[in-house]
Amino acid sequence: MSDAATAPRGPAWPGGVRFRRPSALPGFGLTFGFAALYLSLIVLIPLAALVLRASGLGLDGIWRIATMPRVLAALQVSFGLSFAAAAVNAVFGLVVAWVLTRYRFPGRRLLDAMVDLPFALPTAVAGIALAAIYAPNGWIGSLLAPFGIKVAFTPLGIFVALVFIGLPFVVRTVQPLLADLDREIEEASATLGATRRQTVLRVVLPSLLPAVLTGFALAFGRAVGEYGSVIFIAGNMPFRSEIVPLLIVIQLEEFNYAGATAIAAIMLAIAFVSLLAINLLQAWSRRRFGHV
Repeated sequence: MSDAATAPRGPAWPGGVRFRRPSALPGFGLTFGFAALYLSLIVLIPLAALVLRASGLGLDGIWRIATMPRVLAALQVSFGLSFAAAAVNAVFGLVVAWVLTRYRFPGRRLLDAMVDLPFALPTAVAGIALAAIYAPNGWIGSLLAPFGIKVAFTPLGIFVALVFIGLPFVVRTVQPLLADLDREIEEASATLGATRRQTVLRVVLPSLLPAVLTGFALAFGRAVGEYGSVIFIAGNMPFRSEIVPLLIVIQLEEFNYAGATAIAAIMLAIAFVSLLAINLLQAWSRRRFGHV
């Protein structure tokens, strides 16, 4: 008899749906109930309250706010630059994780510790530091100014800030999987006649793709909601470098609570759809490349 047939099952729910217990150890009901309660109190109920507050405007009111030129411009800046920054972090975060995992060199542990600095550094401090460095009279900004490249107080500055705060998510997600990756697979690929490029593209990268997508999703989610490190380097010009979190704060300062909740609900919906699409892609990659 198969393991699936003998696996313990939980009580039946309406419609014949059953919970499959993950193991024979006790405590499934207690831990599941605690997880559901904790998730509801911390995440689901506050988000439901936000949607309920925004629904008071009606679909017409929400659509009117969503199609306002200033809101559309802010959404484009926030989500467009967040996606671009997460994509860059997915590539270079993989490279950084590879270097830290596969090579031994002086200062490797120090460099490994520095990766976590964006986690611990207050976002306001990060924004001030980036603005000072990339300003026209800053260390890096003064080198770029002769070429007509301006970073601080432009959308490019937002992109730099989002790359800065999102890199650790990719590195720390990929690094453990890369450390556990069996090198015998690479050696077997080489003995079968594959070149180094073929081994990387057809053996190593497919195995790392689910972790890279997870890091991409985390970096994207963090970038969409980032506020502190962005406002100091963005310039905050409407229709050019204004992000959605700042627009929400402006609405609150003007006591337009209905408009603020509507914009927040719109941002929540777009972020949820985007992350759901990324998670579906991640699930597909695990089914497709999970046993490479």
